[in-house]
Amino acid sequence: MAKKRFILAVNPLGGTKKGLDILEKVKPVFEEAEVEIDIRETEYAGHAGEMIRTMDLSDYHGFCAIGGDGTMHEIVNGLLKREDRLRIPIGLIPGGTGNSFMRDMECLDPVEATHRIIRGETRPIDAAHVTTADGVIWSFNIVGWGMVTDINFRAEKYRWLGESRYTITTLIQVIRLVRRRAKLIIDGVEDEDDWVFVLGCNTKHTGKGMIMAPHAKLDDGLIDLVIVRDASRFKLLKMFPKVFNGSHVEDAIVEYHQVKEFSILPVVHETLNIDGELIGCTPIHVKMVKGAFDVFA
Repeated sequence: MAKKRFILAVNPLGGTKKGLDILEKVKPVFEEAEVEIDIRETEYAGHAGEMIRTMDLSDYHGFCAIGGDGTMHEIVNGLLKREDRLRIPIGLIPGGTGNSFMRDMECLDPVEATHRIIRGETRPIDAAHVTTADGVIWSFNIVGWGMVTDINFRAEKYRWLGESRYTITTLIQVIRLVRRRAKLIIDGVEDEDDWVFVLGCNTKHTGKGMIMAPHAKLDDGLIDLVIVRDASRFKLLKMFPKVFNGSHVEDAIVEYHQVKEFSILPVVHETLNIDGELIGCTPIHVKMVKGAFDVFA
């Protein structure tokens, strides 16, 4: 049997900036299993995605990376935009700040993730095909519009506050409370109203440990919509702490739907929050693709 061989992309500066430290932990695990790893350090934003999109991967058993949800977003988009439509398994070794995807995979230990890669068992994962005003973007985690994008946008300006910046910026945006007019189309049913936010989730987890979509599954062909269309500041502040245990979905101000596709057609077009990245612009159409890619499990 041919020796197993993997690409292993490492971002020395991204996320927690511990990529090289994690590499030193997992290298001996690969070596002990007599698995060959072709280590590639990324040099700029989007480099891992460019690697998997353009490289000849015919001699490899998988494309792996040390990183978090941002790295995973790059890799999924790179893979699904390959011209030859190659289907090579992805292995993510957790090294990010949020690690939402690996929380859903119940694997936050880099060494355990490495053992899963070496074992070689895979499972198919759904992805959202997001048609935006700027083109097609693939999402494996979230597609957010409204307040959830405002929070992310403001949090980027408060990075010096560390992880607490999301709590602080959430409070700021609740106090500001912007509602946006839009037509929301869910599985063909139109609903025009003023909305606080619309968040489509493929993963249960979002950000740093928030269970935004407690009923979400990675492979059910559905995206879970968490919607708030109208609420007072007091009700939003009361609801917010519940997102850390998933009980917010029982709150009267929250609507929860499991759907195959949805569209947002707002009066004013704005940037989206896709997998934690501020990219793409409305109007959008989101359609789930069941089993779009494979990961080591």
